[in-house]
Amino acid sequence: MMSFETVSVIGLGYIGLPTAAMFASRKKKVIGVDVSQYAVDTINQGKIHIVEPELDMIVSAAVNEGYLKAVTTPEPADAFLIAVPTPFLPCEDGEVPAPDLSYIEAASKAIAPVLKKGDLVILESTSPVGTTEQMAAWLAEARTDLTFPQTAGENADVNVAHCPERVLPGHVVRELVANDRVIGGMSSRCSERSVELYKTFVQGECVITNARTAEMAKLTENSSRDVQIAFANELSIICDKLDINVWELIALANRHPRVNILQPGPGVGGHCIAVDPWFIVSKTPEEAQIIHTARKVNDGKPDWVIEKVKLAIADFLQTNPEKTAREVTIACYGLAFKPDIDDLRESPALEITKKVAAMHCGRVIAVEPNIDRLPTKLKGVELVDWDIASTEADIQLLLVDHKEFKVNKPNSGQFIDTKGIW
Repeated sequence: MMSFETVSVIGLGYIGLPTAAMFASRKKKVIGVDVSQYAVDTINQGKIHIVEPELDMIVSAAVNEGYLKAVTTPEPADAFLIAVPTPFLPCEDGEVPAPDLSYIEAASKAIAPVLKKGDLVILESTSPVGTTEQMAAWLAEARTDLTFPQTAGENADVNVAHCPERVLPGHVVRELVANDRVIGGMSSRCSERSVELYKTFVQGECVITNARTAEMAKLTENSSRDVQIAFANELSIICDKLDINVWELIALANRHPRVNILQPGPGVGGHCIAVDPWFIVSKTPEEAQIIHTARKVNDGKPDWVIEKVKLAIADFLQTNPEKTAREVTIACYGLAFKPDIDDLRESPALEITKKVAAMHCGRVIAVEPNIDRLPTKLKGVELVDWDIASTEADIQLLLVDHKEFKVNKPNSGQFIDTKGIW
């Protein structure tokens, strides 16, 4: 077996940086690559540019001991892990969004010049079925002097595999080590070498399959969650119409030994559950009926919340006829896509706050304890602390159940609680 002395991680975001840090913490030489000069400079100072518990200490130690460095251009290594974004191309309303593989293509073309015989390339980015094969094709096109598994099978000069990440933001360090990994090589040799690499720090089981099944496994996990959340969200809309408390209803239904309904919310966010089902729908639009419907239900929930806000404004003006809409203050509690993290990607709370600000002529304020400045897309919104919002807002809109909001309830105003904690 060829050992891996140097590991390169392409993309130093929420997955790539913790992964690079875990290899470095096991005394492997790690070269992190990112297009952001800011991210590279921050890491090289032994600091981190994302919020993730425990990660700052691991990165600081790895950099100070000389095991981790960050660069903007790939350098030779024995294994390359690609952890870059796979977003969507913009599309018209009602159309199925198509995946944007340009980041994976760019990463493939960036590492191709430094590849050598015996190297291993692993795609960690969550991807539509067939992307690992597409990546191998891009590499083969750039390096005609090397052989790849699609033509040389077990005897390829460069091994290629897909190993999706499956970690929870806020618990990444622990889960990277403890969770099982699905390893999908383009040949059995590719899989074996990938297991050898991950076993550097993974204590969970490394389960071998092929690349396509590994790609589909990650998409299936998140689509399953999306469908379950859609059921809860649809239930909340039905209960609202029938004047039933959905939180009480779900608690009662969950007393059945084989029923476990999830909690509804203002929509579905994050870079996984709100995105991955579309990869299945875009590949098999005719067959993915339930998965597609769940996406529509969850994507429609923010608009339902906006309607609730409009009704609350009308209700407030009716009971306070001396006021105008311009004098109504709305507070939005939480902007992250889930509780107790700073990650705003694909966040329904952020989208709802943005829509509230666009529609409302009065003051809109936001409380988000995990960030210190608002993203530029939130025009006309003020970031304030709890004390200001809880006393000055006329409409209190709870969007994320951060721990800070569970222990307090604002002392005035009309409440719209999308999480059932107030």
